Amino acid sequence: MSMLDPRDEAAGLVATVVLCTYNGVRYLPAQLDSLLSQRRLPDRIVIADDASTDATWALLGEFAARAGERGIEVDLQRNRLNLGYLRNFEAALQRAGAGVVFLCDQDDVWHADKIEDFLESFRRRPALTVLHGDSRLVDGEGRDLGQRMFQTLEVAAWELAAVHGGRGFDVLLRRNIVTGATMAMRRDLLDRALPIPDGWVHDEWLALIAAATGEIDCVEAPTIDYRQHGGNQIGARRRSLVERLGGGKQRREHMQLMVAKLDSLRRHIDSAQLDVGADKRAAIDERWAHLRLRLAMPTGFGRRLPLIREEWRQGRYHRYSAGLRSLVCDLLGLR
Repeated sequence: MSMLDPRDEAAGLVATVVLCTYNGVRYLPAQLDSLLSQRRLPDRIVIADDASTDATWALLGEFAARAGERGIEVDLQRNRLNLGYLRNFEAALQRAGAGVVFLCDQDDVWHADKIEDFLESFRRRPALTVLHGDSRLVDGEGRDLGQRMFQTLEVAAWELAAVHGGRGFDVLLRRNIVTGATMAMRRDLLDRALPIPDGWVHDEWLALIAAATGEIDCVEAPTIDYRQHGGNQIGARRRSLVERLGGGKQRREHMQLMVAKLDSLRRHIDSAQLDVGADKRAAIDERWAHLRLRLAMPTGFGRRLPLIREEWRQGRYHRYSAGLRSLVCDLLGLR
């Protein structure tokens, strides 16, 4: 039975899992079983089904009954119309209630100690806002692919050290290394972060707002099996050589999108009156200006060289782009 320890309740450590589903009947049973196999069961599970047309809804009804027998409160709702991945998650998060909120995808499998270990971290660290972890990549049948998500994302040792050292904002402003399916957060983050602006992925947005207004950290060990089956809303893939250099067709589109996202981030900070501090706000503005400069780089080598040299001298290629790779891309005029 899920019996909430009064000490956990008093400390705001009610464990709520937020799960979004859509036509997930093939892989959903394994995920649901993993939730009921946690050494520390969740206290509450919020499930938002996005108008599934397969047997997902019936499966969820059976699960709600099983979970209820274990003392877990299940808030199960079905959208009349399909909202799409982001808006369905956003609506579900608004129903999360107090405590620590765990994000959950329909096609993964949680390791049995995930909730227990995460709650212990939140218990020991009252200032911790978000905790996320690595994941083991598996195929559609659950077979180990011999790869971790942090490896696929090419997360560097200095990035992990920065996150552990309280400088997660510096890492996340440059690029997202957080996988939503491994995230847990204190509920009050949602009051600062919602609604999620268009163009952002929910994990990237929530993690960045957490790092800007609180404390974020990560667990380097895998906490879930992250299934790669070709139908993932957001999956793992290695970037091509040209992409790693920072060039190619996607380069300009990526930077244009990031400029728009930073615009919406600045608007949100102002409208929500978030206290991010002068240094972090200045860093957001500086990255915005750096990307705009790179997008407007002159075609003539002689004209762009002084601009590139100054960005390099100021350290902005390292702080806000891919370092030497981005510098080489701009020197060669890759567009």
